[in-house]
Amino acid sequence: MDKTAAERFDVAIVGGGPVGMTLALALAQSMRGMRIALIDRRPLSVPKDNRASAIAAGVRRIFDALGVWADMEPQSQPITAMRITDSGTGDIARPLFLTFDGDVAPGEPFAHMVPNQASSAALMSAMADLVTVIAPAEIADWSEGLLVLADGRTIGAPLIVAADGAQSALRQRAGIGTIGHDYRQTGLVATIAHELAHDGVAYEHFRPAGPFASLPLKGNRSSLVWTETSESAKTYLAMDSDALAIAIEEAMGSTLGAVTLEDKLMGFPLRMQVARAFAGPRLALVGDAAHVVHPIAGQGLNLGLKDVAALAEVIVDALRLGLDHGSEEVLARYQSWRRLDTASMVMVTDGMNRLFSNDIAPVRALRDFGLGLVDRAEPVKTAMIRAASGLAQSGPKLLSGLPI
Repeated sequence: MDKTAAERFDVAIVGGGPVGMTLALALAQSMRGMRIALIDRRPLSVPKDNRASAIAAGVRRIFDALGVWADMEPQSQPITAMRITDSGTGDIARPLFLTFDGDVAPGEPFAHMVPNQASSAALMSAMADLVTVIAPAEIADWSEGLLVLADGRTIGAPLIVAADGAQSALRQRAGIGTIGHDYRQTGLVATIAHELAHDGVAYEHFRPAGPFASLPLKGNRSSLVWTETSESAKTYLAMDSDALAIAIEEAMGSTLGAVTLEDKLMGFPLRMQVARAFAGPRLALVGDAAHVVHPIAGQGLNLGLKDVAALAEVIVDALRLGLDHGSEEVLARYQSWRRLDTASMVMVTDGMNRLFSNDIAPVRALRDFGLGLVDRAEPVKTAMIRAASGLAQSGPKLLSGLPI
């Protein structure tokens, strides 16, 4: 590959999803004049569906620091409380075992449901004049600090960032393996309208096949994240909208009254997957390219945006000191910063799924007893919700809402 003919950038980011766009914006705003390329195989555009993502309080502060939260907030719904229930197969009653109420800070809910349309539009607008977008473009080859596109163009940068998803081609080309396992479960997602008001409350009901969560959106609407066995999921995906609405209402225990679907039910296989390294030669992995966790705690995108906060700070610190920001030493700092938090979240989500996705009576009795104890221990609940909210006394500046 001819490096002399390459278009030169300071950082090239492959993957134009929310993680890639947020990283591009964070770098561009932190160091004016930095040359950043954002490359994606599809044209960058605002999603056409109604999907939304749960954004934890600490991660929301990243958007605040980047000046894009004001554009997202009007369409976002605060999650002001969470109700957790449990039941077995055929149970009519679904006892309430654990509740979370209140703010993590005065006037700050522990999470918001943010429509993907709102977040994408805000990020695209903010980075429009700061980032070079190369899309649609396919990556044909990769070597240290160099990308070859399918149309023959070459892109050179001291650091290339893989934000290209769980099946990351860059991770595979770099020879970075993964560890993990298939949950033999399918995640079902949809947006529903419902008869009763949710009052900002998120519900998570643990069922034998996995958790069923309804997360509040603006108006009498909610986003569903529903775990089923892979076999059972096929049945639901094949249902017509009327039959599916009835099945959803039954699964929710009619908590929010009659429901109607606002979009098509979609399913995706669930697995746990963690890259054996978060960095390679002049390469950093972020988001799903680095880690995929069970959606039981709604932390997938939040983990990816925490990667952004850490990597952006490492890169900017190195440049301000006149260091090579793609060097092994600099990337080692990023990796060490993110590995512990990621490993902790992987263990928590994997353990929760194993504990709650079964119908074994003694296990159910023990877990329900444990939930009840936690519910009565306010300091424990406070610590849990702060951890889930991404708030920490130390960590990347963006997670505290501070500029880098």
